[in-house]
Amino acid sequence: MPNESYVVGVDVGGTKVAAGLVNAGGEIIKHARTPMVATGSAASGLAAVNAAIQQVLEGTSDRKITAIGICSPGPLDPKTGVVINPPNLPCWRNFPLADEVQALHKVPVKVDNDANAAALAEVKWGAGRGYKNVFYGTVGTGIGTGIIFDGRIYHGRTGAAAEGGHMGIDIHGPRCGCGKKGCVEVLASGPGIARRARQKLASNSNSKVFELAQGNPQHVTSEMVAQAYAVGDPLAREVIEETLDVLAYWLGNIVDLVEPDVIVMGGGVSTMLSPFLEDIRKRWNGMVVNPWPQQIPVVLARYGEDAGVAGAAALCPTN
Repeated sequence: MPNESYVVGVDVGGTKVAAGLVNAGGEIIKHARTPMVATGSAASGLAAVNAAIQQVLEGTSDRKITAIGICSPGPLDPKTGVVINPPNLPCWRNFPLADEVQALHKVPVKVDNDANAAALAEVKWGAGRGYKNVFYGTVGTGIGTGIIFDGRIYHGRTGAAAEGGHMGIDIHGPRCGCGKKGCVEVLASGPGIARRARQKLASNSNSKVFELAQGNPQHVTSEMVAQAYAVGDPLAREVIEETLDVLAYWLGNIVDLVEPDVIVMGGGVSTMLSPFLEDIRKRWNGMVVNPWPQQIPVVLARYGEDAGVAGAAALCPTN
């Protein structure tokens, strides 16, 4: 509608920038995508972001654009919109992303990390709507989390809070990419699921997983484990059961720590595990000190691949 106002949501990654035109109901009515050269100059990184925004804005002269929200890898400062030193975006070091984009487009700009923003989108428009205190987890290549208290992102003292994917749950576990041992990310993310399957294949190659990997355990993916599970493969079942145990133990700790009203799960692996969300809750028996864990639902997020764009838009007020 011509008189409706919109915000632009921008999701910056190491290889691409996705953008969308988002209305007040959280619907993404237009998409754009441009490549991101993470190892280039700061100016070229900004140019990639601006190109995605310009694509979204083409043909929108009759629409009111009130703000731009941006999800960027961290560390970053959500108060100032400065991107500090993200490992997978070396082009930006102490880069004032919000100020630079605002200077180009003359509207307010908000910047935050993707999991925080996706959590807010789920509270405003998605599976967390109607709840005040929400824990959001996205399980995919890594595990990211966001915490919403009273409808607001919990940033902590410096903006670095809610790194729930790097909660250590096994001091003797494998080393995570962050340097710590036994983070839930290294145990239950997509690569973590594949790694566990590869370990089991070393002593048991009589598995559908081995067949799907064409006889090469190094080619195993979490998707292959899911496919093998679907046809009743015992090794895949063992891997999935262990993954559910890990996630239940982790989320049980979250329940004891923050007691959210709801837990919202997003990300590609979460979609794969969606039939097992009730199984995770059942595993809290004996794992949780909180006397009422069964009153906390675990639900699938509304936004899938568009979580970053919707989350970025959620950072901005909409009319």
